[in-house]
Amino acid sequence: MIDGKRVLAVIPARGGSKGLPGKNIRPLCGVPLVGWPIRAALQSRYVDRVLVSTDSPKIAEVAKSLGAEVPFLRPDELAGDCAPTAPVLLHTLDWCRQQGESYDYLVLLEPTSPLTEATDVDKALEMLFGSEEAQAIVGVADVDVHHPVYCAVINERGLLAPYQGGDFAAMPRRQDIPDVYYFDGTLYISKVEALREKGGFYHDRTLPYVVPKWKALDVDTLTDFICVEAVMQRREELKSL
Repeated sequence: MIDGKRVLAVIPARGGSKGLPGKNIRPLCGVPLVGWPIRAALQSRYVDRVLVSTDSPKIAEVAKSLGAEVPFLRPDELAGDCAPTAPVLLHTLDWCRQQGESYDYLVLLEPTSPLTEATDVDKALEMLFGSEEAQAIVGVADVDVHHPVYCAVINERGLLAPYQGGDFAAMPRRQDIPDVYYFDGTLYISKVEALREKGGFYHDRTLPYVVPKWKALDVDTLTDFICVEAVMQRREELKSL
């Protein structure tokens, strides 16, 4: 709980990954990928319950062995490649309500963002709880060198042209442009009432939780997995920078 408000953490872990088959139970530094968000949620000071939503009995077995609850298997209509996340979360909340359990905040942690830690969950919850206006908070990272003003397109003549128009010679210096952020998937938190009303985490009352670029890495392919594993092995060093 956070000041008497109950917090539910939900970890969606579908069994049918195509980019990296079996990735959710693939060992990352000796821990199945799904185990990292489970660990972050269990170690949080505020999370009251940790549920994994999956369609896979094998993932369910692994998740339970790591301390999460898997009280049901996700229905087929919520397990396809194109199934959006919000209905999965609402399905979980509805299941909890049927069991007589209600929550004030929902934390969504994705196995594909294994570098998110309990301290991130707790800091983000504190930021959201302390805001009088915000109803949600999501992880973001600075675009940095890939800022839109430095992006280009290939025009109809097959030549490069500035993405935002104009002339290459007129591009501003890095220190003269505003910071731009991208949604990195590290964490998502919402007041449950707002999640039901808005149907998602992105809206005009969403706070940013800014993370360093190394923590924003996610796992979709084998290349991603290898890179994240290398970072995971040296994350204490990265934290000290």
